[in-house]
Amino acid sequence: MFSKSKINEPGPKQADMTPATPASTPAPSSASGSATSGASEYKKPAAPKAKPPASLLSSDLHITGNMKTTGDIQVEGTVEGDIRAHLLTIGESATIKGEVTADDVVINGRIVGRVRGLKVRLTSTARVEGDIIHKTIAIESGAHFEGSVQRQDDPLSPGKAAPKAQQPIPAKAEG
Repeated sequence: MFSKSKINEPGPKQADMTPATPASTPAPSSASGSATSGASEYKKPAAPKAKPPASLLSSDLHITGNMKTTGDIQVEGTVEGDIRAHLLTIGESATIKGEVTADDVVINGRIVGRVRGLKVRLTSTARVEGDIIHKTIAIESGAHFEGSVQRQDDPLSPGKAAPKAQQPIPAKAEG
């Protein structure tokens, strides 16, 4: 019987070592504790990572001024100003007059101004009057686009392309 208890050491240790259970429990506890604390630690960052739904600017809303968020925005109304977001969706009824900067830009409506994005998509209903600085771009058949297209590895940093892109624009406006 003793030899059997030695063979089955994990069972008898937990039973025999009731005072030592904390000593044997920390190994599973630390594993589960780290998993639990790790899970709770991951839950806390996961909560911000689980982003809230996109902010919706309705079609009857007119905004004058700049907007900046790390979240998502869906614009159906009119914005006169610059917009910066993670995912920016321009609805079919939307009009943006200003610079648009986002990781992902989906354009269904009208933009008058520069567009900067890692991924830029112009749908068949899009109307863009301005330059597009992108890493990847998709333009569907039927989209209207007037301006230049420039590919950059980091289109979100205004320092690299802004001087190049801004110099011709004022020259065209003045001249």
